[in-house]
Amino acid sequence: MSGDRYYIRDQNAIYFLTPTVVKWLDVFTRPNHREVIVESLNYCIDKKGLNVHAWCLMSSHLHLIASAQDGFKLSDIVRDFKKFTANTIINQIKEAPESRREMLLTEFENAGLSDKRITKYKFWQESNHAIELEPWKPNIIDQKLNYIHYNPVEAGLVSRPEDYLYSSARDYAGENGLVKVVLI
Repeated sequence: MSGDRYYIRDQNAIYFLTPTVVKWLDVFTRPNHREVIVESLNYCIDKKGLNVHAWCLMSSHLHLIASAQDGFKLSDIVRDFKKFTANTIINQIKEAPESRREMLLTEFENAGLSDKRITKYKFWQESNHAIELEPWKPNIIDQKLNYIHYNPVEAGLVSRPEDYLYSSARDYAGENGLVKVVLI
């Protein structure tokens, strides 16, 4: 939490979450890093009790509308997801061809210096900016769905939300997306 007023209180509620890379670094411009996120979301769905209701991966952050299945804690799932993806992507940066290797590793290391729990590199910002979406306020849920799905349109990446591969807009348009989404 670290002073963050946006955190997961009800482990079985639906939340709008935005995990963000430290300093908003553009890491998810590389296909191998995006694939880690997609595979990890699907793993958490299959093995850790995650329900993804909507998602969109941008260059420096991930938007999610998510909940946990009965018997699971959303905060535990998000913690494990962030830890695994951070370690995997940092290893990819170290091992795969990466023109920004030194800069990225230096930024992650500097971010880790201010956090006693970090041994070397800090990849994700502490906060997920968790906002509970109350089911009796469907207009707020619709607003967040539109915000998530129109992010790539606003960024000028695509002209229609469903054209963006790394988003659940495809699922909401009746197509199959990359992540197993539970529509709301």
